This record gives sequence, C-alpha cells and structure tokens, in this order.
Amino acid sequence: MEVILRQAVENLGKPGDVVKVKNGYARNFLLPRGLAYEATSGNLKRIQQERDRLESAENARREAAQELATKLEQVSLTFAARVGEEGKLFGSVTAADIVQQLEQQGFHVEKRQIDLHEPIKALGVYRVPVRLHADVKPEVRVWVIKG
Repeated sequence: MEVILRQAVENLGKPGDVVKVKNGYARNFLLPRGLAYEATSGNLKRIQQERDRLESAENARREAAQELATKLEQVSLTFAARVGEEGKLFGSVTAADIVQQLEQQGFHVEKRQIDLHEPIKALGVYRVPVRLHADVKPEVRVWVIKG
C-alpha cells in the first residue's frame, strides 16, 4: 500500500514522502495515529499544499529539540544504589528512574524517548541517548554509585 507521510517516521521517511508499506502497518499503525494519508490522487494534491507548512513545523520542532539537546548534554544524573559482590546492583536503574530525575531537574522527557535497551545493573558511568527528534539524539551522563 502506498501512503503519504504527514510526520517523520524513523526508518521510513520525512513528511510529504510517498512510501510503500505493508497493508497492516499502514492500516494498524500509520493511519490511525495520523502519521500518514492513503496515497490517492486527491490526497497527493492536498499533501503538496501541506508540504510547506509541514516543513516549517518540522524545522521548528528540530530547532526546539536541538535547543533542549544542548541543555541535556550538560546534565549529569547520579543514582546511589545498594551494591552486592563484584559491584552488581541489587536493583537496577531503568528508563523510568532516569525520567524521574530529569523531571526533578526541570526537563520534560517521556519514558519512551530514553534509549536504554536494558536496565543498568552495575556501578559506573553510562551515556544514555535520548531520542528528542529523528535527527537529534543527545546523551545524558548517568553515574551509578555505591549508596
């Protein structure tokens, strides 16, 4: 099925792009969330008019994300955790914990934007990427210390 993207979709394209995707992906994900239109002749004309507006909005979002990224690069989070033998934590530091500390410092970031593939389970310093925008991924320093 061919669809016209309304917003940037990671690994798929930018707003206004006409892309071919599987029927289920379009029907169950892209169309219900308003991320795409079905590629009909009427929609192709309409998207041409929307493209300029979408580009300017996308540029504004990218600039806002870039501004937040420069602030997030300076942030350093510290987690004091109970430690067992060999420096392994009894619990773990998860994306939710990182979001909670960022909220306390005045940064509003959603849990799904934290690109932590698995929870942190050992002492050390980690660089955790934050997906603010498709093109903007700053890294936050996370210190896990003995507490």
